[in-house]
Amino acid sequence: MRKLSIIFAVLPLLALSACNKGKIKTLENELDLKEEKIALLEQQVNHLQGTNSSLLDRMADLSIVSKAGAESIQESLKSLSQQYDFIQDLTQKMQSKDSLNLALVMNLKRSLADIADEDVQVEVRGGLVHVSISDKMLFQSGSSKITSAAQRVLGKIATVVNDHNDLQVIVEGHTDDVPISNSCMADNWDLSVKRATSVVRTLQKEYYVSPERMTAAGRSEYVPKTDNGTSSGRSLNRRTEIVLTPKLDQFFKLLAGPGVRD
Repeated sequence: MRKLSIIFAVLPLLALSACNKGKIKTLENELDLKEEKIALLEQQVNHLQGTNSSLLDRMADLSIVSKAGAESIQESLKSLSQQYDFIQDLTQKMQSKDSLNLALVMNLKRSLADIADEDVQVEVRGGLVHVSISDKMLFQSGSSKITSAAQRVLGKIATVVNDHNDLQVIVEGHTDDVPISNSCMADNWDLSVKRATSVVRTLQKEYYVSPERMTAAGRSEYVPKTDNGTSSGRSLNRRTEIVLTPKLDQFFKLLAGPGVRD
């Protein structure tokens, strides 16, 4: 009987021990799951930290690129501003030059009002003032000697020229295409150069135009105003042109870019 009592007393203890083992196993499983979750969360945290670091690096790169881009845009705007200022300056100077040409033409036409139009013509071509004088007004046929009638015309032109010391004077001799050869002239080149030189000498010696301002050029028959096929056409082509132009150094400064000008 005593043995049975002991057995009945031990059985509940064994049952309780088996129950505790089950709970322990369950807790161990839950612990394992929690550790797995923690490990997974740690992986996620590491990934997020790496991504965040990469984003910060990219943001730094973008900041550098953005700064460089801003500097580039700033330089471009500065360059555009300089070009705009240059264009404005050039436009103003060209307008001033056009105004000067208009004033020159008006003054020359006023001074030469009593001279026939077929003998003297004043016009603007290529942005320059041209005074075209017929050869019959200036010279005898085949000669480079200035006539007395031409002295008065050249004097009127010299008066206007001397009022504008900022201009250079180019005197061009032109002929028709009829060959010439005599004891004084070798050919049309020779004739055109000598006629231009005679005009320059007269302007200098008789009317005090500074020789540093003047150039004598012979164009021969190669720059005709019209066809040489008729007598009237040849008459128009035989002429002397006085071209008034800005001084070359000022002209080149006018055309120079912003980085080239003084």
